Amino acid sequence: MEKDKNILIIGGGIAGLATAYYLKKGLQKGAGSCRITLIEKGSRLGGNIITERLDGFLIEGGPDCFLSEKPWALALCRELGIEEELLPTKKPSGTTYVYSDGRLHPLPEGIILMVPTKVLPLIRDSLISWRGKLRMAMEPFIPKRKETADESLAEFVRRRLGEEVLQKIAQPLVAGIHAGDPETMSVRASFPKFVEMEEKYGSLVRGMLHRMKAMRSMAKKKDGKRLTMFVALKSGMQLLVDTLTDRIKGDVTILKDTAVNRIEKEDHHYTVETEGGESLRAHALVVATPAWVAAELLEALDEELSGLLKSIPYVSTATVSLGYERDRLSHPMDGFGFVVPEKEGRTIMAATWTSSKWEGRAPEGKALIRCFVGGAKRGELVQLEDVELIRLVKKDLSDIMGIEEEPLFVRIYRWHRAMPQYTIGHIERVETIERLCASYSGLYLTGSAYHGIGISDTVREAESTAEKVIATLLG
Repeated sequence: MEKDKNILIIGGGIAGLATAYYLKKGLQKGAGSCRITLIEKGSRLGGNIITERLDGFLIEGGPDCFLSEKPWALALCRELGIEEELLPTKKPSGTTYVYSDGRLHPLPEGIILMVPTKVLPLIRDSLISWRGKLRMAMEPFIPKRKETADESLAEFVRRRLGEEVLQKIAQPLVAGIHAGDPETMSVRASFPKFVEMEEKYGSLVRGMLHRMKAMRSMAKKKDGKRLTMFVALKSGMQLLVDTLTDRIKGDVTILKDTAVNRIEKEDHHYTVETEGGESLRAHALVVATPAWVAAELLEALDEELSGLLKSIPYVSTATVSLGYERDRLSHPMDGFGFVVPEKEGRTIMAATWTSSKWEGRAPEGKALIRCFVGGAKRGELVQLEDVELIRLVKKDLSDIMGIEEEPLFVRIYRWHRAMPQYTIGHIERVETIERLCASYSGLYLTGSAYHGIGISDTVREAESTAEKVIATLLG
């Protein structure tokens, strides 16, 4: 490899940072040497991963964990030497509640996402009507779909489990996880495992039972201790960002507060113009921004590619964290939190009882609750003034949990157009985007807009992107 090759990464979120890390690692293994520069528009790195400490509380502004089932984030943490920071939930599987018809109902034991795997807890359940339970029980006998065209998550759930499961379980869970609308979400892009289960086993119930066996055998750390489905970091998710930043320093030039105005292709390299008037030359260019930002940056280069990137919708969300004196709250908070179906007409779409779910998130005798607002259906709530948003959240907590106590503090984090939505046709859309992108040698797109929204999927994509960049520069 020529030593004067330049790699430029636009975007300093987890996608850009992980790409820079894997590039550095790959180049150190003998693939050659080159200059790597990472550009971030804002004053901080990490994107929507941010951890705040306040009076003994640990508050996550964005993502607070990742799935252990997807191994890439776990592998990165171990590689970075922060394995001892891995934090399981307090209980292997804490109860999640659903607010319906004026009260909280525990999600029946054995329901994984929306799929029932145990009979007795479902029979005793107060959330689903008997008609709905009978419809769920029919799932193993529903023939698998023959059509291959993309299907919405709502259509899929109605077909396999019924309308009541969609309204009371699937919709609020999806809103809490993806901030999405099941009526427009592609099941094949958003929940490919469900499609695989139906195709392979002919039933979600049979497929989930097989999957649970596999998960139990895999859910062990090297020292033999079991990991829970959700895994956090003891010091907060910001530690992952800080550790990645420390590891690339010295090998990667990091330019913060540097916005990009324009990207042009010239022969065998790219010219990137910044708002400050600087021109940067790159033989390989990685755009690790949200798709709508990438669309603006690449518009002068390729209008068709830009248009397709713009067609990936994004929604806005906010997290509202509230601290309390624990003995002033009458609710037992005996689980992980609750979700709220859209039909209930509430401001909160989900809430995590953070101090009940994770160790070390609140001081002794205190409680921490984190509420989620906005999403595909109520994005306008994110724009409310702090006073009004807090008032609405406190009203919901009063009505749902009986909390009348004034919080010790409230922290709001707003994430504007931050959550990509994998709508019908997403897979085909991304295939076309990647085909167009491939026609420009040395141009790469990475991040949560394409093949997976969570931290672990983003890490996987970053590693794959780094491998492609190195392969191209070696060619």
